Amino acid sequence: MSRIAATFERLQAKQRKALVPYVMAGDPHADATAEIMLAMAAAGADLIELGMPFSDPMAEGPVIQKACERALAKGIALPQVLSAVRGFRLRDPTTPVVLMGYANPIERYEQIHGENAFVEAARDAGVDGVLIVDYPPEECEAFAARLQAAGLDPIFLLAPTSTDERIREVARAARGYVYYVALKGVTGAGHLDTAAVAAMLPRIRAQVSLPVAVGFGIRDAATASAVAAVADAVVIGSRLVQLLEAEPRDNVARAAGGFIAGIRAALDATTGAKTS
Repeated sequence: MSRIAATFERLQAKQRKALVPYVMAGDPHADATAEIMLAMAAAGADLIELGMPFSDPMAEGPVIQKACERALAKGIALPQVLSAVRGFRLRDPTTPVVLMGYANPIERYEQIHGENAFVEAARDAGVDGVLIVDYPPEECEAFAARLQAAGLDPIFLLAPTSTDERIREVARAARGYVYYVALKGVTGAGHLDTAAVAAMLPRIRAQVSLPVAVGFGIRDAATASAVAAVADAVVIGSRLVQLLEAEPRDNVARAAGGFIAGIRAALDATTGAKTS
């Protein structure tokens, strides 16, 4: 059983919903990513999505686009992303880590280092899953198979516009969990309609047996709690990235942990979770 599957199984037994923060590797400080991840895990994050910087992040809103730019300007690329995961794993052997990003950096990495080099390096660093925004399941069967062979979970997106056929394709290819994009548009945009999320999830669950994580548009404890009432996991990214942007190096991990602790407390209070 993968770390991701084990985490969701443990949470379900406690009637808890997964809290999944997203941060960009190398932002806002090139050497602080592992510390930020450790602080979030200690504060109640159940799984961490770590962004891989890319120059053309088409699904991202201004906040994460700027985080990509800042990270790239600091020289953060896949080797540095994987190094951050290794640093995290030295002190946290249990919290799952999912790399999230775009195909181009991975393809470039494998052009340089050889076919399957990314998958092997990610596995060796301690990565648990990979979500590539521009790899729909029908276009990456070989890549998904290589991930699974290495014990990594291929994770895919669903959206309000997803057809039943697309949901079936994702159900066939995905492992770990599926990520439901709750808004039409880019990250950090718009007003989250929790009623629309609640209406969509039964359609997904009719064909997908994996946990469903919901993200995009979740900015505070209130929206996180509303989504947790219907989803298995809550993903919060743009608001966290925005919060950390101005934090000095010596306080950035503490700030991340404090924000996550507040969201965690709200989720557990709302769902009546068993915390022990």
